[in-house]
Amino acid sequence: MGVGAGRLYAAVAAGGFRRYATYRVATAAGVFTNTVFGLILVYTYLALWEERPHLGGYDQAQAVTYVWLGQALLSTLAIGGGGVEDELMERIRTGDIAIDLYRPSDLQLWWLSADLGRALFQLLGRGMVPFGFGALFFPVALPTDVITWAAFLGTVLLAMLVGFGIRFLVALSAFWLLDGTGAAQVAWLAGFFCSGMLLPLNVFPGTLGEVVRALPWSSLLQAPADVLLGQADPLGTYAFQGAWALALLAAGRLVQSAAARRVVVQGG
Repeated sequence: MGVGAGRLYAAVAAGGFRRYATYRVATAAGVFTNTVFGLILVYTYLALWEERPHLGGYDQAQAVTYVWLGQALLSTLAIGGGGVEDELMERIRTGDIAIDLYRPSDLQLWWLSADLGRALFQLLGRGMVPFGFGALFFPVALPTDVITWAAFLGTVLLAMLVGFGIRFLVALSAFWLLDGTGAAQVAWLAGFFCSGMLLPLNVFPGTLGEVVRALPWSSLLQAPADVLLGQADPLGTYAFQGAWALALLAAGRLVQSAAARRVVVQGG
């Protein structure tokens, strides 16, 4: 990728950031929703950890930190939807995707750049406030050294790539399904359960725990949380997330190539 192409995708990412920054009322409503949902989960976790101390290898402060981190990353990684995949599926459904395929740019990189811009805004504009609220009013376990924070931010960036890789594949299913709503809903449910959004994956017993921790969704919340809480080696976590990111993006490129050979225009 040349300098010119790099500037193009950087501009797309910046445009994605500015676009979501204009939705101020929606952002404020999202901050409120995440904070309320975080409060519900925190008190649920506190009761659970009161009965089962050190459940999943976490103490109460770590469990509380996990909750607020989940609220910070929920919209950032579009675990419950809300990423660029919605717009991409709509363009496939209407046939506008044909215009995108004629652009002198790569379809996957274009949407990846737009999603990274969206994710960065959601992290700063919507995720940081609930996280800060939780850290202010509840006992949390946050690292005090810069190295751990830097390692954690690396896992978040890789989580963005993995999350986009999953959602890009889901969106491309609309080339064959024509309406990818069902596939998107299944992916959202899998994302909530398998990322650890409802309950840390470390709590899952036996074979179930091993399976969910091996799936790509564990890269979205469980992996960054364990690095932040000092429960995992950053290099091993990077290797796991990076492998899934490469696999998903490569699969997306293959599916994109297949879809481009049979563009189905519906409704026009």
